[in-house]
Amino acid sequence: MGDNTAAPYPVVLQVLPALGGGGVERGTVEIAAAIAQAGGGSLVASAGGRLAPAIERAGARNIFLPLATRNPLRIWRNAARLGEIIRREHVDIVHARSRAPAWSAWFAARRMGAHFVTTYHGAYREDLPLKRRYNAVMARGEIVIAASHFIASLVCTRHGADAARIRVIPRGVDISVFDPDAIATDRIARLARAWRLPDGVPTIMLPGRLTRWKGQTVLIDALARMRHGEAIVVLVGAPQRRRYADELIALATRLGLADRLRLAGDCDDMPAALMLSDVVVNASIEPEAFGRVVIEAQAMARPTIATDHGGAAETIEHGVTGWRVPPADPGALAAALDDALVLPADERAALGARARASVAAHYTVQSMQAATIEVYREVLG
Repeated sequence: MGDNTAAPYPVVLQVLPALGGGGVERGTVEIAAAIAQAGGGSLVASAGGRLAPAIERAGARNIFLPLATRNPLRIWRNAARLGEIIRREHVDIVHARSRAPAWSAWFAARRMGAHFVTTYHGAYREDLPLKRRYNAVMARGEIVIAASHFIASLVCTRHGADAARIRVIPRGVDISVFDPDAIATDRIARLARAWRLPDGVPTIMLPGRLTRWKGQTVLIDALARMRHGEAIVVLVGAPQRRRYADELIALATRLGLADRLRLAGDCDDMPAALMLSDVVVNASIEPEAFGRVVIEAQAMARPTIATDHGGAAETIEHGVTGWRVPPADPGALAAALDDALVLPADERAALGARARASVAAHYTVQSMQAATIEVYREVLG
């Protein structure tokens, strides 16, 4: 950004552990770009990662700082480092996006007199002693951004936060990128070859990290119950633990489905991947804060099924823009999948058009960026 002291708009420092490829990280890049476009100083403190170049391309600057620690001594040390960044870069607002960095950021912002904003990204677990107290830092923002009404309610219930401090800002999709008309057939063909997908066979896709709570086992179980005996399931996402990937393969083998399961790993062209699918599934067995995959699939006019809880339930109008099914219910999921696969072409097209129109009206990157910039203006008063 150059000399931030000359910026005509505020300097905003976003803090998070690292810049991997998840929804939190992509949202950070999108807001970094919005700050820069508004003429502000756009900074990100993190341990870097594969999206770090995107921060630079967005007109922002990534400051390397290993913030992913729960060690109290290191949290204090990081608070001192962040305090120095706030002083040196003339930071007006610190925006915390994850719990461990948020503690360091909160201490630093208080000490240096900077404003403090948080985004409460997840339905964080409270299964260990003092976990609620650890999570509570995400509710300490002057304004707390919630990705869904589900999260807004959770923040009030768990932490006693004043609802007047909470702003619901859903995540967004770039509908010029996630656009069915913008996907060349060779992009789709490349993925079909890589994933060994035969022509004419229905493809069911579950995008998301391979981790148990995302419900991949529920989908494999549903596949065994479906009337469509040829459908193939593609799981797009890297495994957090190799043991879980092996477990999924073993489950498919036990059910006689080994030849109908593909573990695709990470994909660098999700719009094309979604176009390749006949149905997209969110099968999470725990409530998600939002569920970005759902709106990406709907933006691509794909028939989409999501579990009926958490933020994902807010993005699908059942029977109108997709289907909602109870969590951890493979029978209900199998029935919905069969219904989706037998939709006549005209009804499938109409459902896809309604889904894309809903995303365009409520869930774009541009609307998310504008609402977040408005939060920054509000805290500056």
